[in-house]
Amino acid sequence: MNTISGLFYVFSAVLLFAALRVITARSTVHAALYLVLAFFSASCIWMLLRAEFLAIALVLVYVGAVMVLFLFVVMMLDVNTDQFREGFWKHLPVAGGVGALIALEMALVLLRGFRLEAPVPSAKAIEVGNTKLLGIEIYTQYLYPLQLAAVLLLVAIIAAIALTLRARKDSRHMDPSQQVRAKKADRMRIIKMPPVVESPSAPPGPEGAQP
Repeated sequence: MNTISGLFYVFSAVLLFAALRVITARSTVHAALYLVLAFFSASCIWMLLRAEFLAIALVLVYVGAVMVLFLFVVMMLDVNTDQFREGFWKHLPVAGGVGALIALEMALVLLRGFRLEAPVPSAKAIEVGNTKLLGIEIYTQYLYPLQLAAVLLLVAIIAAIALTLRARKDSRHMDPSQQVRAKKADRMRIIKMPPVVESPSAPPGPEGAQP
């Protein structure tokens, strides 16, 4: 076993441990932090496969942007995780069996095309570069799936904002439609009051004189 194979097994073990803790951690924030660790481990595996652009994109996009969004959403929604965890251990054997079946199916599919020798980059990739070649493929052949993914992310952002505007007992709920229909007379009332004039006080007497 060489150094690359040893690092692959180490990062794979950390990735599996972090993925397991994502679904078993009691705190939602801790689960999100374990997901960050899983992304970093997957990025290291991409680096071992000589896919530097995918590794950097995984760190910058998922860890730097998506996970920050996840943390904000988790903190703003204040989801009751205890209700979601009811019956977790009861359904764990079924979930474990389904997960093992999916892993077995993926192994049967991937092992047919698995090669032990190191991948040889193509001449075009050496001449142009992996990043530029990937950009050409995305914005020419895969432009429509890219736009579709952008629309899905936009819908997810709008849904997250709509969920934060819902009425909660620990927050002040505001209805945007009522705010738009508000008028000046609903917010302020002008009252006319008669002026009150106070009489001037008596001037002070000489020093030592009693009033």
